[in-house]
Amino acid sequence: MGVFEHLETNPHGAAEGRPGTWVRPGVFLSKVANPIMVSLGRTAVLFVRGRKSGKLLKVPMDPPFEWNGTRYLVSPRGETHWARNLRTAGEADLRTRRGLEHVRAVELHGAERDAVVKTYASTITCHCQRYMKQLPDPADHPVFRIEPTAT
Repeated sequence: MGVFEHLETNPHGAAEGRPGTWVRPGVFLSKVANPIMVSLGRTAVLFVRGRKSGKLLKVPMDPPFEWNGTRYLVSPRGETHWARNLRTAGEADLRTRRGLEHVRAVELHGAERDAVVKTYASTITCHCQRYMKQLPDPADHPVFRIEPTAT
């Protein structure tokens, strides 16, 4: 594991009643790399309500994963805050190269989630591969099928 992140366990975070493990990003990723990528338009941005604060949060992330004609948001770092917030909110705004869209998020579980995680892990070429290796169990990766909604 690099010096810029560390594994963390949240005893209350997992959707399936077990402790949720996630890779916490380091200061460099949070304060330097992500803001640069957002300003250059090289990353998607999820606008989701905080589950505790109710504030609208802006989360830089990889673009949705497209597979078999369906788009998914996969959390390669595990039970992250954005995944827990999206689980609670059930909807968000997503800005990609396609533009800004309001989406409904349907969390996947079991075999359906595992198939998406396995395919995602075998096709990604970004730094996210490192996180997938740190958390090899598909159950550690929240997956949301995203569907457009009427605004």
